[in-house]
This record gives sequence, structure tokens and C-alpha cells, in this order.
Amino acid sequence: MIPYILYASLILTACLIFYKLLLQKETFFRLNRFVLLACMLLAFILPVLQVPQQMSFRKAPVSAETILPENAPFKGNVNQPAVNTVDKIVSEPEQKTPVFNLEKGRQWLIYLYWFGVIVFGLNFLMQVIVLLYKAYTRPVIIDGKFRIVEIAGDKAPCSFGNNIFINPEKYDWETYNQVLLHEKIHIEQKHTLDLLLAEIVLVFQWFNPFAWQWRKELEKNLEFFTDEKLLQHDAVEKESYQMSLVKVAAPHFPLSLTTNYNQSLLKKRLLMMNSKKSNVHTIWKYFFLLPLMVVFVCLFNEPVANSQTVASKVKKKTQEHNSTEMKTEGSWFATIKGERISFQFGSDDQENFHNRNSFLVSDFKDLPRDKQGVFSLAREAGTMEFTGKFEGDQGTGKYKFTPDKSYSDAMQKEGIDATKDNDLMALFLVNLKRSYVTMLKNKGYTDLDKYKLSSLAVLDVNEGYITSIKEAGFADIDLGNLVQFRSLAIDKAYIDEIRKAGYEHLTPDKVITFKAQGIDLIAFKALNIDKDFINSFKEVGYTNLSNSDLISMKALGVTPEFAKSFRNAGYTNIKADDLVGLKVQNVTTDLVKQYKDLGFENIDLDVVMGAKVTGTSPSFIKSMREKGHNMKSLEKYIALRSVLGN
Repeated sequence: MIPYILYASLILTACLIFYKLLLQKETFFRLNRFVLLACMLLAFILPVLQVPQQMSFRKAPVSAETILPENAPFKGNVNQPAVNTVDKIVSEPEQKTPVFNLEKGRQWLIYLYWFGVIVFGLNFLMQVIVLLYKAYTRPVIIDGKFRIVEIAGDKAPCSFGNNIFINPEKYDWETYNQVLLHEKIHIEQKHTLDLLLAEIVLVFQWFNPFAWQWRKELEKNLEFFTDEKLLQHDAVEKESYQMSLVKVAAPHFPLSLTTNYNQSLLKKRLLMMNSKKSNVHTIWKYFFLLPLMVVFVCLFNEPVANSQTVASKVKKKTQEHNSTEMKTEGSWFATIKGERISFQFGSDDQENFHNRNSFLVSDFKDLPRDKQGVFSLAREAGTMEFTGKFEGDQGTGKYKFTPDKSYSDAMQKEGIDATKDNDLMALFLVNLKRSYVTMLKNKGYTDLDKYKLSSLAVLDVNEGYITSIKEAGFADIDLGNLVQFRSLAIDKAYIDEIRKAGYEHLTPDKVITFKAQGIDLIAFKALNIDKDFINSFKEVGYTNLSNSDLISMKALGVTPEFAKSFRNAGYTNIKADDLVGLKVQNVTTDLVKQYKDLGFENIDLDVVMGAKVTGTSPSFIKSMREKGHNMKSLEKYIALRSVLGN
């Protein structure tokens, strides 16, 4: 339970970062709504998806007992067949005091989590009950499918379901009508469902601050979308509507299940209404969501079925697999394609063929064509004898595997438990040779078992490859990382390229992350992002710049001198993405000084960027002051500029 909740939390957090970096400023509000809703759902769906072992970046857990399922295909190199994914079943561990304490702490975490779920769940239900109570106990006006519920007091309007809550005595007629139009759009677009889904997510992600931020982004986008739809009405003027929003804005927050007019959101809505519409060519940003989700599936999802720790479940699982595992004898169906033969194996008591394996045609002699015959394949682990015939490029018949006892004895001497016929057949299929085991031990890998050996053999982690990786600076790399390196096609040349880009202190995990995330070394070369460029930013305090930060800063001309100028002006904790934003908006320390000269002390850079975007220039402020508009904060001039427009 705990890993699942944390994985969902991490996915939601990553999606939020992706959204805020690339999408939140786009005016494709309908598309953003779909993205926000889809990511919330995917955060809870992706962690339970199963992925093949070769796609997963996680190491398979070590277990005590194994069963080879018949329905997991192997994929190997051209000289080797593929090996079945191993489904591992762990017997119940012996309870020791440290394990008990750890388990006890984990249990308390689970209790704490569910306590939070109950508290926030009750709060959610209470909000629903309060809204429904108000909707059906207060005076109401029926306007078609809309129910206009009259409320009293100084409360901002809001909507829930098909109910609009508003105090008609508080606003003039024009403001009242515009508020009703706004809320009717919310209802027509079924925005209440969005907010309900976000609240349900918060019930289960109450501990995650990014989930709360996600709900705010969802609400902002709904308001942006509604504002845009409303301004498309011919009878609504932008300036008039913006003034109505200023009148309606409330300093308090209503129930979170409703749309609202809080003041903290008003400024952003005014800015968005006056911002330039996004160009359709920026739609490419949305397509990066797909590879992001694929990376998360490969990073977090179990490559094999989860282990069972209860003895009774182990027994049940074993019984299930006994009926489906690949037997040492049964039926086969094969198709010849070019130089290879693709076999599917099945037991006589099974209806379908499974366990696909591929062999070279040259591995067999005298394949029986158009007549019944016998042919075989001999390897160190044993011999598989086939009877049957081929008609054209397709054949069918019976098979029987006979293990080699001397091979089994040799594996036992090497400390590898491979006494069962099924184990030996698995090693036969990957063509694991005794010399390969000897090579690994000579390389210092003594902790070997049949599962590790199968993975290494099927990926062709040979002596030359191991030597090249060790020469690349990973002399002590373990077998698990070697498997991941090989599956991701990481070689010495790739590692050397990363080091040349300025990443000298590499670990295997960092290299895997680079490859898994598709770090664009070509972009580094094209932009001349080298060690000197990275070190120049380290000298001014930016020691942990991400690859996307480096690419953005180089492409937009953000220099260490630019960062240093703001530090000298008193801004010591500017993030890399904020530096990029300042550069894009052409915000300089000279501009900041001009605002300070107007009396705005301790001015925030986000406010300066807001002023730049809306055209609230120092000259505009001076002209407003000449007309008698003397305000103490720059934010108020920004709001005034937004209302006045151009």
C-alpha cells in the first residue's frame, strides 16, 4: 500500500512540474483541462500496470523459490534464444527483532495514512452535505436547468452542480448578470466534476503538498477557460467584465468544492485575459507527456508479479503455476522466417501454445519436410528432441527435453542450484555455457544464481562488454546494473560522451537515468554546453543545474554575469528557471532599479515580470500618479493596467 501511494505521489509531482514548466502559460485551456484530469487519473493507474522485465528499470527481487511461467516470451540476440521471465515466489521470512521493529514502524505509517484519509474524507462529505443543504433550504429561482440559490451576507458567488449561489442584493444589475453568465458556463462545462475528482485525489494524497498545488492549477485553468468563453459573448465587454471581477473578488476562500472569486486568483485571471493567445505551433509541448509516462511505468512498476509472504498464498501460487509452467515435454508449433525458427511450446493438457522461443535454422539438421521425422538440438545443459513435420514454413509435433547430468553437477560445484529439470531447460533455452560462468567468476562475480545468469545470458552481457564498462570507470559495477546497462544499450562510448559534457562524477544509477530520460547529448554539442559552461555557473552558486536548465539557459543567452547582476542587486536565491523567465521577459537589474526609484522597496521579481508582461512600465506609473492615482504597491498598478488594457 505505502509504495503504491508514494509512486502515485511521485507521478503527480512530476506531472505538476511538467505542467508548470511547459503548459501553465499556454492559452489552450480546454486541452490543459484534459491534461490535468488525465494526469490525476494516470497517477493512480500507472503504478499497477505490469511491464516486461526487459522494459523495467527496476531489479527483480531475489527470492527463495521460482517457477517459470509459460506465457512470458524471451528475446535474445541473434545467436541465442530468449529466456522466460522468472516469476518469483518468496517464502515467509524468519521473524527477527530488527525486522519486527521495521514492520511495526511501517504498520504505524499505514495507520497514520488511513487516519488522514478518514479525516479528509469526512471533510469532503461534510462539504457536500453543507452545499446540498443550502441548495435545497434557501430561496431559489429556477432558470431552465439552472437553480439560482439566494444567499445572504458578504459571501462571494459560487456554483456547485447546477446550483448558483449568489446574493442578488450585493451587486448592480450588470455585475449580477455577468456573474450569472460566468457560473452558467461552469455548470454547462460540468466543472464541478473536475473539482470533485480533485478533492477525491486530495483525500488519498492529503500528505502531498504537490497534490494541493495540483488542485489550485486545475481551479485556475477552469477559471481561465470560463473567462475566455464568457468574453466570446458579443454583449460582454472585456473592461466591463474585468471591473465586475474586481467588485466580486472576495478575500476569503469559499468551500473548496465550488468555483470561486478569491482575490489571490483575480490578478492571474486578469493577466491571462490580457495575455497573447498561444500559437498553435507550441502544441508540440503536450506530446512530451507520453514519454514521461512511459519512463514512470518503467521506473516504478514491478517487472514480475509481486511476491507473496504468507505460506498459504505461496502454496496457492505454486499450484496455479504448476498447471501453466513449461513442461519438459509436450507439443510444439513452429514458423520459419528467414534464418530463424520461432517455436511455441505447450503441454498436452493445455489448449493453447505459449513460451515463444527463437532458434537459428542452422542449429538443426535435416528438418523433416512434408513427412514425419525426428530432429534435435543439443546444448551443454541437455538435448531437446523434436518429432513432427514441416509443411512449407510451418510445422508441428511433439518435443522432449533430456537434461545433461554432468552439466547439472558442474553447476552445483559452482554454487548454482540447477537440479530440477525445469531449471536446466531454462538454462538450455538461453544456451548458458559453463565457460560463461567461469568468465563471470574470473571477473569477480561470485554471487551467482540461475536467475541472474539467465538475464545476463539472454542480453549477451559478454566478457568484452563487461571489460569495456569497467574501463569506462565502473570497475566495481554489479550484475544488476550491468543488466540495466545492456538492456538500455549503454556502452563505453555513451559513458564517455556524458563525461565530456561535464559530468565527471558519474555513478551507474546516474548513467541509467541519463539514458532512460533520453538526455539529448546532441543538443549539448549543438549548443556548445561543455565543462567550462557548467563550471561557470557553479562559480556563481548553481551547482545542481538539470540538463533542461542548461539547455534553456544556453539557448536563451542566460550567462553567469546575468545571474551575478541580480545577486549583486540583493536577489540571492534565484532559481534557474526564474533566471530563464527573467531573460525571456527582458527583465534586467536596471529595470528593477527604476521601479525601486519610484518607491517600491523589497520588490519581488515575480511582480516585476508581471509588470513587464502587462506593460506596467515606470512611465505608465508616473502618468497614473500625475492623474492622481497614488498607490503604494506595484501589484495595484498591474491590476489597474490590466483593467485599462492597452
